[in-house]
Amino acid sequence: MRFGTLAGRLVVVDGDRALDVEKHSGGRFSADANTTLAHFAEFSAWAAGADLAEAEPFTEAELGAPSPRPRQVFAVALNYRPHAAEAGFQPPDEPLLFTKFPSCVTGPITEVTLPPGKPDWEIEVVAVIGTGGHRIPRERAWDAVAGLTVGQDLSERAVQLQGKPAQFSLGKSFPGFGPTGPVAVTPDEFEDRDDLGFECFLGDERVQYGRTSEMIFPVDDLVARISAVCPLLPGDLIFTGTPAGVGNRREPPRYLQPGELLVSRVDGIGEIRQRFH
Repeated sequence: MRFGTLAGRLVVVDGDRALDVEKHSGGRFSADANTTLAHFAEFSAWAAGADLAEAEPFTEAELGAPSPRPRQVFAVALNYRPHAAEAGFQPPDEPLLFTKFPSCVTGPITEVTLPPGKPDWEIEVVAVIGTGGHRIPRERAWDAVAGLTVGQDLSERAVQLQGKPAQFSLGKSFPGFGPTGPVAVTPDEFEDRDDLGFECFLGDERVQYGRTSEMIFPVDDLVARISAVCPLLPGDLIFTGTPAGVGNRREPPRYLQPGELLVSRVDGIGEIRQRFH
């Protein structure tokens, strides 16, 4: 199943057509993503039998974030060894977690106002939590994931790295700094849910690429470790980390500029696009 939102309402997506969940379930499931994802097993079973012939056309520009109002947004630093190396660190023994504040989350096709400083890019595969839970064992962790989507952990490095300790969460939460989409795809749709290819382009230049099989801490491990401390709630997001190729580790450093277009793609999911001004 591929799901997303249109005008803030949860939809099941089939190509360029979408089925409004609340309308076509006769009110059994809510238009609110968090409410319906809390009953993900039942929702998924209903969607498998839904009549997609009744789906209505839409344009990709109309799509919002697959989970537009997450209550918690977790993010993982240095989860790919090449990125840890380019940043001058040893690969971590435990996940290094921070948060992006939920107000930064947006949909897949956006215009982002660049703040002063050193704005940078970080493509990430993002896990959307379904039913969630507390102290989820790793062997059941994938059951807590409703879907995977494309994300950018946009980062203003001057704010992020100021002070000791640094202001990671603040520097990564300017308006529009958490674009996600275009849809979330349930893990069963992938040939190998632990090995997705992804890449990101700034203009014509491919600036990042990788595969999720290269993660130090895979998705199920992250779900288990995070939920051991924080109960995961329906609609929560986990930004799972970025590979090598970010702008501030180039020689010389390269930062986002007004007028540039950033395109981020994940195999089997789709792409998101951010224009900067």
